[in-house]
Amino acid sequence: MAEQEGATGGGTGFFAHLDELVASAELVVDRPKGSRHPRVPEAVYPVHYGYLEETTGGDGDGADVFVGDASDAGVVGVFLTADLLKRDVEVKILLDCSPQEIEQVHHLLNDVLEIGGLLVPRR
Repeated sequence: MAEQEGATGGGTGFFAHLDELVASAELVVDRPKGSRHPRVPEAVYPVHYGYLEETTGGDGDGADVFVGDASDAGVVGVFLTADLLKRDVEVKILLDCSPQEIEQVHHLLNDVLEIGGLLVPRR
């Protein structure tokens, strides 16, 4: 029970670890808000998209991050994705995203890119 509490709030746990990763790594935005996906031109990014340098995500590259306009909101959740074309599973961090931006990212992942994004919100 204690681990579950730590995972949903501050202190120890999954989101506290993400807070530390975000605070200690440089964020690189390689797909600015409004840019198109390199392989799916109809997919337009509703928020900035990039990665954390010197981290490793499910695909072997830096941990993926969607960055919204809700300044100082911090890590508000993650999307778990299962991409059948790439045959990979990843965690995509939601940083400074408003509820509306989270819905837009959900639409991008599920309806446009069709990679099965499951939202895990921070409580």
